[in-house]
Amino acid sequence: MKGAKPPRPKRAPGATVEEAGAELNARCNTIEESYEFMLAYAAQGLPSEEGSASGGQIREYLRRSDAALTGLATFLNGFVARLGAKPVPPYRDFLRVLDRDARDAQAVLRLALAQPSISSQLIDNLNASIHLRALLTDLFLIDEILKAHRRS
Repeated sequence: MKGAKPPRPKRAPGATVEEAGAELNARCNTIEESYEFMLAYAAQGLPSEEGSASGGQIREYLRRSDAALTGLATFLNGFVARLGAKPVPPYRDFLRVLDRDARDAQAVLRLALAQPSISSQLIDNLNASIHLRALLTDLFLIDEILKAHRRS
């Protein structure tokens, strides 16, 4: 089309501190909601996901958590840089730990998703996984630290 303007390039997710904060909140909320759902699912004593309302939802919660974990450390590195958090080395070192924990948690989530049927016992064992617990602790810690930076 003659005279048509080229489409404007889309900005990267979290292009501003406010957008990055909103994205971090969304990712954390997704992971926390999934964990809470998994706790409730584990308590039901279901032999499989078939035949129950929560059974129909468990895979979706696991998939959503997996998606929220994808690229999390890269996103957080960009967020920390936007905030200008100093000194840089402690953040860089911690985000390496968070990246490893996120990838480890994704591995256990994906292992559960690969099963033909997901029982409450399987999810109970997943909830007890040190990888998932370490990730949750990492997220609580970095979220609090970054909130303090955004306030100042």
